[in-house]
Amino acid sequence: MSPPAVLVSNGAVSPHSPPSAAAFLESTPGAYTTARASSTGLILWWPRHLLRLADSARLLAQSRPHLLGLPAPPPGTLSTAPIEPLVNQSVRVGVHEMRSRMLALGECCSGEDMALTALVRAGGAADGLEVCVHLGAYVPPVFGDAGARLAVAGSGREAAAAKYAPWARMRKSMEKMRPPGATELLLTNDGDRLLEGSVTNFFVVCRKEERQSNEPLSVQTMANKFEVQTAPLSDGVLPGIMRQIVIEECHDLGIPVHEVSPSWSKRELWEEAFVTSSLRLIQHVETVQAPLLWEDIETKTWSDVSWAVKQFQGAGHITTQIQRKISGRAITEEYDINYFL
Repeated sequence: MSPPAVLVSNGAVSPHSPPSAAAFLESTPGAYTTARASSTGLILWWPRHLLRLADSARLLAQSRPHLLGLPAPPPGTLSTAPIEPLVNQSVRVGVHEMRSRMLALGECCSGEDMALTALVRAGGAADGLEVCVHLGAYVPPVFGDAGARLAVAGSGREAAAAKYAPWARMRKSMEKMRPPGATELLLTNDGDRLLEGSVTNFFVVCRKEERQSNEPLSVQTMANKFEVQTAPLSDGVLPGIMRQIVIEECHDLGIPVHEVSPSWSKRELWEEAFVTSSLRLIQHVETVQAPLLWEDIETKTWSDVSWAVKQFQGAGHITTQIQRKISGRAITEEYDINYFL
């Protein structure tokens, strides 16, 4: 029996069997956000998701209205005030329906988390907005088991500050550059400065160039010898929720963060790497591979190019420290949707 899934539109559960979340996003315009919910219906970092959803809708309405389903920018600033109550209403309905279906299936879905995708698009309602919420079962990976295997394969996103559904369709053009075994594709505009993954934010733990040493790593020397690097928003990356939380936790741990796009040409300084998303939270990277020559890449497939590979040895010390802090914080930042009226 297939895992249950639910699709809600403006507070009403669809009577039809919903597609996968990816297929749903490919089929529609709109701003969206994806959050992780527990089997009891508690949603991680939900206020941040609501804020990001409203920001994405506002940005798209002004700069890329077609990605929101609008023929042209609205005459004034898009009012995002209705978004929160509309989304919360549909999320409450969807979570309740999803939990009922999971309970009805018994042990096969017992204790499973949920992937929750909330989408806002132009619609025929009086406020001009339509809200859709998709929920499906989600089994999070165990940290430290399987790492991500990344391949540099495409250019940065347009309107990167917003999270929009058509990207699920746009990114398919990069699939021809996915080598066998690669679990995520990295974006770059020049073949050197790495921006983000196609569905994740990307980080490296980098030795500081002025303080190279083979001494053992310790908490006392961490700040002097290492820094966490991730592309700045100004380079054109999504302001991911987990990206911001990682930066906050690094500051609490005393780990320096340098918002600079990691340079592939300086990969010999990389000691660790990880990716983040609101579903998997944080996942260590096993390998990063990139074409030896970044020329006419749009016309090629993975087998047409030669690859250079950077290998990492499991989940590193700093990545593990950050993961532990985030896991502890997640317990305290789960939100009951019933409290959002």
